[in-house]
Amino acid sequence: MDNTTLPLHLSHVQKSSSIINRSHTLLHSTALIALIYYRIASFFQTTKPSNLPTTFSCLLVFTGELILSFIWFLGQAYRFRPVYRTVFPERLPENAELPAVDVFICTADPSKEPTLEVMNTVISAIALDYPPDKLHVYLSDDGGCSVTLEAMKEAWRFAKAYWVPFCRAYGIKTRCPEAYFLGEEGNNGSSSGSEFMADREKVKEKYENFKSRVMRIRQNSTIIVNRDHTAVVEVINDVSIDEASQEDKAEEMPLLVYVSREKRPSLPHHFKAGALNLRVSALISNSPYILVLDCDMYCNDPTSARQAMCFHLDPKISPSLGFVQFPQKFHNISKTDVYDSQFRYAFKVLLQGMDGLQGPIVCGTGFYIKREALYANPIKDVDVMELKQYFGPSNEFIKSFGRLYKPKDHQHSSSVTLMKETQYLASCAYENETKWGKEASLVNMHCKGWKSVYCDPVRPAFLGAATTNLNDVLVQSTRWSSGLLEVGLSGFCPLIYGPKKMSALQAMCYGQLAFLPFYFLPLWCFATIPQLCLLNGIAVYPEDVFCKRKLSVSVATLKMILLNVTVVALGQPRTGASNWFFMVFSYVFLSSLSKHMQEVLSTGGSMRSWINEQRIWMIKSVTCHLYGSWDAIMKRLGMKEANFMPTNKVVDIEQTRLYQTGKIDFQTSIMLLAPLVILTIINVVSFVGGVTRAMVTGKFSDMFIQVFLSLFIATMGYPVIEGMILRKDKGRIPPSVTILSVLVSTTFLSLGSLVLSVHDLNAESFGDFSIVKVSFPGSSLLASVLS
Repeated sequence: MDNTTLPLHLSHVQKSSSIINRSHTLLHSTALIALIYYRIASFFQTTKPSNLPTTFSCLLVFTGELILSFIWFLGQAYRFRPVYRTVFPERLPENAELPAVDVFICTADPSKEPTLEVMNTVISAIALDYPPDKLHVYLSDDGGCSVTLEAMKEAWRFAKAYWVPFCRAYGIKTRCPEAYFLGEEGNNGSSSGSEFMADREKVKEKYENFKSRVMRIRQNSTIIVNRDHTAVVEVINDVSIDEASQEDKAEEMPLLVYVSREKRPSLPHHFKAGALNLRVSALISNSPYILVLDCDMYCNDPTSARQAMCFHLDPKISPSLGFVQFPQKFHNISKTDVYDSQFRYAFKVLLQGMDGLQGPIVCGTGFYIKREALYANPIKDVDVMELKQYFGPSNEFIKSFGRLYKPKDHQHSSSVTLMKETQYLASCAYENETKWGKEASLVNMHCKGWKSVYCDPVRPAFLGAATTNLNDVLVQSTRWSSGLLEVGLSGFCPLIYGPKKMSALQAMCYGQLAFLPFYFLPLWCFATIPQLCLLNGIAVYPEDVFCKRKLSVSVATLKMILLNVTVVALGQPRTGASNWFFMVFSYVFLSSLSKHMQEVLSTGGSMRSWINEQRIWMIKSVTCHLYGSWDAIMKRLGMKEANFMPTNKVVDIEQTRLYQTGKIDFQTSIMLLAPLVILTIINVVSFVGGVTRAMVTGKFSDMFIQVFLSLFIATMGYPVIEGMILRKDKGRIPPSVTILSVLVSTTFLSLGSLVLSVHDLNAESFGDFSIVKVSFPGSSLLASVLS
């Protein structure tokens, strides 16, 4: 059958997951409505001016419940219609008919991003299984470091003379040389004969020589990240003496270009987004499609470009298709993955869910995007002067729009005129007085009608290095939290700007991401307020207040329905503490945990994965989301400048050992570490003190949820307890942090007890909230727990 009549890809809706997800959403939403109704009614029944601290505590808890419910509700859009896709690259047209692709690899700091690792990514991109005359690789060096440029020239020589011919001759699948020589031979070659083995050993020897030359470059040079330099654009086409003898048999190679845009401390440069200098590539190659990669995310499947073209060349979706997103996967994930570095939720739930709507978000790396989609505004049939107002005064750049889908007669040119123009386009002053970049955002791309797809093949298209220590995890997540909330607080707020230009479900997805950092509010609330009230005999989840009043028919009916649902779900009788609103609270808690567990297990995870994801979510919520939100708000108020800190990719042997053994490395700043220790101490003390108080007063049923909540948080914080008391290795929690946290915890609990009891010097009962005065045993209880 003619390939032109066959589809290039297929989309499969996950029907069973959709049914499970929608059913859970309905039941969980009903329970949340009942919970909210209960809270509101209880305030009307119990509010008294004489007990303002107690009422305020319950109000804080209720606020946390509302925020948590709101973010949860937005996140249900991901689960409405998840899909997965299958591609058929063998049905693509001949090589001559394939469109050109520009590859942008971004690097920023050679002291944190090892040069050899960056060069391996460059080589893997050069070796992609794609017509070499249609492939152009750009290394965008935001560090402006001469070490990177010199190493890039060495990488070009090795790739051209040895690596690329070897890969093409034997059909090598792993095109990253470092990964290939460390991997299994049987999975990477189409031959195992003597000729293949001889060539393999020769290439391996040349690769070791290449590594030595790169290491010498680093050793003989001073690594300086230059933040104040002119633009540098250089086409890499050096030919060594060793290559000269092989020039007649050398195969055609992709174009390789080094780009370092101008940097000035006094001028904004938009970080990674600015490093993707479309203007420079528009003059040199001007390919209609662009692959964006992080410097540590090497090409693991050489056919990824062909897979992406299965979508971009589909006439049914191509006109509106903006980009194809591949998942980020990592080669250094341990069995325990204690930091959830694989981001299972994002790449197995979030992106698959968005793919069933208008398409996934841009994840920063591993995506093939249409150049026209990055220009934000349409470029066809627009007046030249209007284009210049938007894109700047360069005539050559404006002309590139007309050549976007046509052959470029100046391709691979390195003329003086062209190089001068590209350096001008790479200057940070070029954007002045233009609209360039002001309307571009992740939300705006979908709002302008572009769609996207998510392609998750069996063999990972790209593999990177995941963060494997707590410090980098928290620093990275803080940066992401700040960026996400900046979108939420901007004029492109998804919940305001989005519904006018995209579907409601897609807007909900973006809204959940934009306001994800606000998780810090309910998490801090649930980790402190119920615990403080527990130690002071205040029930924030009291007995059913409706037992003492006559219910309307509608409320009674709702009560009966929910009671039946929760009894069936929990399988327990309605006795003692199990009144129906206790059942609702329990259902909400267990429903959330069980749904998360179901998603983890159904996507290949384990119970250990579930625990680690719960733990790291709580850790990030009380640290990264807190500081990220503060950072975003300060930027919004103009009180702080934007900044960027790349994640450290340099391997530390001790940190790697701790990660592989499943132990958290607590070597991080006090600012990031102290909140974890403080909250863990508060919950351990509250659990011990709460159980003791409940046994003495006999009011265990009123306090059961608070006792259980303290126990749950303390259990999730076990690694923190272990790091304070049991561990003696380098990654333990420093004693100074423990002492500081004990002092802060003692102060918080003592002052909190004083405030809560200021209106209640004697034991008394206030409505349905029982208040018993028992002084907080402060430091003595803390000392007994920590000893």
